[in-house]
Amino acid sequence: MSNLQQAGQTKGQANEKAEQWTESAKETAHSARDKTANAAQSTKESTQHGQQQASGFIQQTGESVKNMAQGAVDE
Repeated sequence: MSNLQQAGQTKGQANEKAEQWTESAKETAHSARDKTANAAQSTKESTQHGQQQASGFIQQTGESVKNMAQGAVDE
C-alpha cells in the first residue's frame, strides 16, 4: 500500500469518526433538550398545585377569621 493510499484510508477513518462524534453530540443535545422540557413542565405543574393549595389555605383562614369575628359580635 502506498503512502497516498494510507493517507486516504486514514482520512476516511477520521471522517467516519468525526461523523460518529457529531451524531453522538446531536443525540446528547436532543436528550438534554427533552429532559429540560420535561423538568420545566413538571415545575410548572408543581407551581400550579402549590398555588392552588395556598389559595385554599388562605380562603380557609379567611373564613375562620370571619367566623371568629362574627362570633365576637354576636356575644
